[in-house]
Amino acid sequence: MTVMTDKLHEECGVFGIFDPEKTLNVAHITYSALYALQHRGQHSAGIAVNNEGELYCHRDSGLANEVFNEMVLKYLSGNYALGHVRYATAGSEGRENAQPFVIKYHKGQMAIAYNGNIINANKLRGELEENGAMFQTQSDTEILAYIITRERLQVQTTEQAILNAMDKLTGAYSVVMLCSNKMIALRDPNGFRPLCLGMLGKAYVIASESCAIDAVGGQYLRDIKPGEIVMINENGLQSNVSKSTGCGSLCVFEQIYFARPDSVIDGQSVHHARLEAGRCLARRYGIDADIVIGVPDSGIDAAIGYSYESGIPYALGLIKNRYVGRTFIQTKQNEREGLVKIKINAMASVVKNKRVIVVDDSIVRGTTTFNLVKLLREAGAREVHVRISSPPFLNPCYFGTDISSRDKLIACRMSIDEIRKTLGADTLG
Repeated sequence: MTVMTDKLHEECGVFGIFDPEKTLNVAHITYSALYALQHRGQHSAGIAVNNEGELYCHRDSGLANEVFNEMVLKYLSGNYALGHVRYATAGSEGRENAQPFVIKYHKGQMAIAYNGNIINANKLRGELEENGAMFQTQSDTEILAYIITRERLQVQTTEQAILNAMDKLTGAYSVVMLCSNKMIALRDPNGFRPLCLGMLGKAYVIASESCAIDAVGGQYLRDIKPGEIVMINENGLQSNVSKSTGCGSLCVFEQIYFARPDSVIDGQSVHHARLEAGRCLARRYGIDADIVIGVPDSGIDAAIGYSYESGIPYALGLIKNRYVGRTFIQTKQNEREGLVKIKINAMASVVKNKRVIVVDDSIVRGTTTFNLVKLLREAGAREVHVRISSPPFLNPCYFGTDISSRDKLIACRMSIDEIRKTLGADTLG
């Protein structure tokens, strides 16, 4: 357990744009969108474009601004594009697992990128390998691409191939694909991961979060429905909802932590959802205190909601170093606790001699929260009351996060009061 990574990771982010009038610089637009989705993955980034039926791609390990420059973007010319930022929940972090994947097969070319986790991937991979399939990566995406292309050889359209493939897949997948003359987006029937639709002039855009559509100057239209397949070509947009159940099972952590506050997911403002969570905390776990502070970034909205409901003033008590990414070099274990101050620090002038309510989005392993309480004590806080805007985290998730077993979750090993004592907090709600 390290003090720098005691959080769930934000999956991946996908973005697609189809410009029928061929007037937009789709590679630059996609690059800008990936900046807006960078919080969803920092291990790798990639962009694929369709230029008159030919697909070109550039992808590599690193952040979007490390992977792309003006020369690369100039090379990626076309009238529709697909972008991806990745956090490696399945497979290694190496360049070979970066997305989008570009596949050449009997029916032509296809580029594919997705967010999620196919939980029967190992079973599917084994079956495919027994029938002669060869894989170059450890990524679920390659399995997904292989199944779709294999089905495409048996049917008349890519859409029908996708429908057939969906019958074989179990898990979470929000997918965007480029073919020789169209863009396709789909969401698994449970709708575990978000995917939305927008417009930029006459161009259609697809994104994991609406904040990416806003970032490129587009207009958010709606969310892709769970189980829906959207096909976009020069004739416009077509939707197939034959796999849609009419209801979804969106991962709650999208609203709690993963998504940006300025996004709208399944019709719900993320910012307002987090504000309401903070209000609920104040109603259920109210206590006398001098200030309310939030843990940057995803705890801030709930802290403001707590302040609104309780009447206790909100203050800026913790400062985050925004230039430290997830790839920050970690040294020996005995040096790691000192590194927490590089990433986040307490404002002694704000918290000294104060009764402080500190609001965060979740407790996973407990190491980050322990160190935050310690920081506030060292900065002179008289009392530290921890408030968490989600319930105790009791179960692992197999649909795309990096928590795979209960023994990694502190709430599975301890009662609420035992957790409070371990954290060194005066109270915990």
